[in-house]
Amino acid sequence: MKKSTPKPKFKMRRLLLAGAAALMAAGGVLAQTYPAKPIRFIVPYPPGGGTDIVARLVAAKMTASLGQSVIVDNKPGASTIIGTEMLAKAPPDGYTIGLITDSHAINQVFFPKLPYDSIKDFEPITQLVFVPLVLVAHPSLNVKTVQDLIAAAKAKPGKINYASIGNGTPHQISMEWLKSMAGISMTHIPYKGVAPALTDLVAGQVDVMFTGTSSAGPYVKAGRLNALAVSSAKRQPSFPDTPSVAESGLPEFDFMTWYGVAMPAGTPAAITQRINQEIASALNQPDVKERLAALGVVGAPTSRAEFGAFIKSESQKLARIVKATGVKPE
Repeated sequence: MKKSTPKPKFKMRRLLLAGAAALMAAGGVLAQTYPAKPIRFIVPYPPGGGTDIVARLVAAKMTASLGQSVIVDNKPGASTIIGTEMLAKAPPDGYTIGLITDSHAINQVFFPKLPYDSIKDFEPITQLVFVPLVLVAHPSLNVKTVQDLIAAAKAKPGKINYASIGNGTPHQISMEWLKSMAGISMTHIPYKGVAPALTDLVAGQVDVMFTGTSSAGPYVKAGRLNALAVSSAKRQPSFPDTPSVAESGLPEFDFMTWYGVAMPAGTPAAITQRINQEIASALNQPDVKERLAALGVVGAPTSRAEFGAFIKSESQKLARIVKATGVKPE
């Protein structure tokens, strides 16, 4: 009896199943053999700051667990664009990872001609941390709440100065958003970093600013600055007695900076998942949690899909804020 020839659709199904099985097998082998050499961790910020400290904490733990060095490579400049472009154009072979922050979303809004696509050129891996800000004022301003500040600004339009670490930074955008919501006017004084801005604030050269909770904490405890509110929707453990801006009469206000990890688009899924798991493991270790708490940041590992959705939603949110406030890049 003559054997029947399989119909084309059944042949196609067999081919697809065989291909899927081959890909799964290849992914399994890849996951077992990876990594076979050191991994480069691009950080588009200078050494010594919060981004660098968090990256090095995670890199050290990954080095121990992977059995290969994870080497932090600081590539600051051009509002993080230099280092981020290097990440986007690196080979998608699993041996380059990179730190991205809220600046990744902000730059997409500010710079329409970036040398990369902020969404398409990257594989989102995981969020690392949230960084809540705190609104602090010099005691001479004689304000202790957000409503005090709003009243003072309305009484003296444009006379109150606020510091930031530059145009288009979270420190400025958060304050401009507060100003827009409250209908007040204050004068922006940009600085080149947190340290000089805080130095002038503590000296009374400027009146108020949003800054990281860890950098402001010592000055608040010493009575040299007044903490008015935290930028997150809820209170923070490091400032348990300080209300949020939302609690203080502006219920829609919710602003935190964040750090995350991405890899070049096209990196194999077996590798991106492995890196996601390694970072989550690092962030959940007790000594890392303790160090992050001391830095005033909140560990927040996510799935790859969750982080990708978060980046898109943050870009949309920041675009709305920038449009509402009229903030411009330097």
